[in-house]
Amino acid sequence: MSRIRSVATAARDRRAFLAATGAVSLSAGIGFALRPGTSEAATHTAAPQGQPIAVSRRAPAAPLAPYTRGTTLSTIATARPGSGYRRLGDGPAWSRVVRGDLAAAKSGRAERRTALAAFVQFTDLHLVDVQHPLRYEYLRAQTASAWRPQESLSVPGAISLVERVNALRGAPVTGSPLHFVMTTGDNTDNNAKTELDWFLKVMSGGRITPNSGDPARYEGVQNSDLKLYWQPDAALRDADKQLGFPRIEGFLAAAIREVRSPGLNLPWYSTVGNHDSLPGGCYAPGDSFFAEFAVGSKKLLTLDESEGVAIWKNVKKGGDPKGAGFKAMLKSQARRMRSVTPDEGRAPFTPTEYLQAHLDPAHAGVGPVGHGYSQANLAAKTQYYTFRIADDVLGVSLDTTDPGGHYEGSLGTSQLRWLERTLKAAEKNKEHVIVFSHHTSKSMRNLREDPAHPGERRHGGDEVLAVLAAHRPVLAWVNGHSHKNNITPHSAPDGRSFWEISTASHVDFPQLARVIEIADNNDGTISLFTTLIESAAPHDTDFTDLSQTGLAALYRELSFNAPGARTDLSGTPEDRNTELVLKKA
Repeated sequence: MSRIRSVATAARDRRAFLAATGAVSLSAGIGFALRPGTSEAATHTAAPQGQPIAVSRRAPAAPLAPYTRGTTLSTIATARPGSGYRRLGDGPAWSRVVRGDLAAAKSGRAERRTALAAFVQFTDLHLVDVQHPLRYEYLRAQTASAWRPQESLSVPGAISLVERVNALRGAPVTGSPLHFVMTTGDNTDNNAKTELDWFLKVMSGGRITPNSGDPARYEGVQNSDLKLYWQPDAALRDADKQLGFPRIEGFLAAAIREVRSPGLNLPWYSTVGNHDSLPGGCYAPGDSFFAEFAVGSKKLLTLDESEGVAIWKNVKKGGDPKGAGFKAMLKSQARRMRSVTPDEGRAPFTPTEYLQAHLDPAHAGVGPVGHGYSQANLAAKTQYYTFRIADDVLGVSLDTTDPGGHYEGSLGTSQLRWLERTLKAAEKNKEHVIVFSHHTSKSMRNLREDPAHPGERRHGGDEVLAVLAAHRPVLAWVNGHSHKNNITPHSAPDGRSFWEISTASHVDFPQLARVIEIADNNDGTISLFTTLIESAAPHDTDFTDLSQTGLAALYRELSFNAPGARTDLSGTPEDRNTELVLKKA
């Protein structure tokens, strides 16, 4: 049986760490995020450049037993035999794969093992205001991400994922308590205030009406009578029904009905993604045209194929970072747009508003207030920070979005230098480090200048990898963005090594999150266990069940059947449920 290390008492003097990283104050002390039911926030200590240091909730006194129920080690949603639109059911489990790419797995380690920490990663929730005027469903022929028939159910789908985490008994392998949930960006889809409110209530609890515009009816592409899109309530033989999609009367009324999230029963932390910062996830913010269009009364539903191809090609190569071409196209299509109810709630939110919303006590849930962000972040206008995972494990959350535009990422020089200082201090204090970001190393190739920091260099994934590899404390870089499960070993010539763990989204099938456990094998190696989980919704669906749970089940099944959706996002067995072994520093 694994031994569990309690994080109830900080064993190491943190003053040395704070001093080494240049903390602005030591007076606040170190505190723990409080357990469910408490009303106060965690105590934070300010760190350099506006980064707080916080710690997760206390571990229970007794260890929990290893288990598989409620994880993909037990079962996974799988399509039933057939063609066309396919129903889902219970499928065979995904087994665990031991990966010794970076270090050999030694026999007897399970008996020697000490659990250090465990947490859950959410990523790419993409809570979508599907009626938003800036949604570009008309580009469905160019990219599957433009039109997803399941998107109108993103809120009940995310709530069901919260319900799954709340039902977990602890960490599946070591039996450790789960210390927190980290969501690694693209929490919203359109950089809209409506979506940000929904996201915060999903995570911390509350009632949500996933509707905008007309409070009494849906006004989007799915009741447009256009054959281009699935019209769930209508008898119209649209393009998706021709592929087998069902007619579900009452679907749209149910999709915009109020739902309730219990909120996570764990502390949770937030990392920002490109869809949280940029209109459409790819255009530099600040253009008043897009802000006015977002809250206005017109929505484009169709676009000539040739114009759509030109727009998307330009987006892919980063040729229109400020959206000038996109704006010109929208202006040229004004007479072809549908009239919709204007809504100020659809306005884009700024980075400052994003931080303020996280810091609002109404969204604290079980803590910590700010979910990693602090008042110092507001003052410094930064969205990166550190937090305490366990006694000797530090979490580092990065902001990899490039405000200059485009959906790929990078880091500015000031953030990269901050990361280096943080890792050096952790190395001096013999601490392990887990790094979180939205973008993967391969998707950090956008070196466009940040308009707010003229003259500052931007640094890509290769440079970030070099910085991480230069410091022994780094165990893993945990990220998303790609919507695909992928686990990559990284090693340096001097033997330093770490794992890059990229997790699939919760908007595209297979709609997963990941439990990650850290364990010292007490034999010179450390194991990272990764276990994928689905939402709590049943695999079987019922087209007459439009309850909150029924909608969450439909969300998964519709995503499997989405036209043009990729079929490789689950990754290989080596990217799913794993034991990742590496040498202890």
